[in-house]
Amino acid sequence: MRRYARTVVALALATSVVTGTAGWVSGDAQQALTGPPPGTTSWRADRVLGAELPDPERADPAEVAAFFEGLSTKERHLLLLRHPSVVGNLDGAPLELRYRANSLALAAADDPRYRSLAAPGRQILAFDPRGRGQVAEVFGDLRSADGVSVVVPGSDNDAGTFDRANDVYGTPAGMAKSLYAEAGPGTAVIAWTGYTTPVGVGVDAATGRLAEAGAGRLTRFAEGLTADGLPEPAVFCHSYGSVVCGLAAHRLPATDLVVLGSPGMRADDVDGLRTRATVWAAKDPTDWIDDVPSVRFAGLGHGTDPTDPAFGARRIPAGDARGHTGYFAPGTDSLRAFAAIARGAATEEGAAR
Repeated sequence: MRRYARTVVALALATSVVTGTAGWVSGDAQQALTGPPPGTTSWRADRVLGAELPDPERADPAEVAAFFEGLSTKERHLLLLRHPSVVGNLDGAPLELRYRANSLALAAADDPRYRSLAAPGRQILAFDPRGRGQVAEVFGDLRSADGVSVVVPGSDNDAGTFDRANDVYGTPAGMAKSLYAEAGPGTAVIAWTGYTTPVGVGVDAATGRLAEAGAGRLTRFAEGLTADGLPEPAVFCHSYGSVVCGLAAHRLPATDLVVLGSPGMRADDVDGLRTRATVWAAKDPTDWIDDVPSVRFAGLGHGTDPTDPAFGARRIPAGDARGHTGYFAPGTDSLRAFAAIARGAATEEGAAR
């Protein structure tokens, strides 16, 4: 009887996640974009170098990096011109080549949603126009940076809303720009919108379906950075992005996992993440995410609040952040702590309050 009562309570709480009684509203169901980059079929058939090219779906980033290492400058340039959409999204390919490839792909894209991404000087590390669009942009000199960070956003983010003018610190580009400005020289920050995010906060946001697809893409992206000779990143995961990071944690190459405004990471505690990264968590007292039940039942909900002491994450001060998207606002304690982590200079004593 006692077990039955607990089950009923858990079901009621989980149901509240998707019915709106905890502040969540319905959203449109999304189809996760998975698989290799656009243009892969032509790439696979190309024998311009006299042999098969590494399969974007099967070759791991280390194999891709080794392949490009063995090419001449002329051969690299030839592949860039023939297959910009593949080269620009090929994890493990040299970042300088990816910048140039995505510049070509964006110039050829006939879609007003992506026009701003094609502006001169932007360092676009990934661009996929399919569906709602996916993009990754670099702030700083990634090749020379001692500290690299990746920002993983939550719901309602895609290539079309990547750097929207409203709610700046809730956008991937706005969060990354702010972190880079605070962290300073010697760092680089990547705004990564490389997975299909939920729209609204309905069933997609209450389940792990999109996060599972995103976790594999995030892992491969981070592996591509290290295969290209870059440092392991600190990964900052906002809102539903923290669900992605939680599911990726056991295989994600990262020095730190920083979650903010998190509904849960699909783990009961830090040990359940099976990561060697240092795990940090922030939640401000005005964030509506605090009203979401910290449960996981029948596929709904994401489990323990990472800021709960029982979870075991190092706590980041966020008392002066405001709302669900105020963590990267200039002048906040949370942003200062994030910047220390990005520089590799954070301590538990310096972050927790």
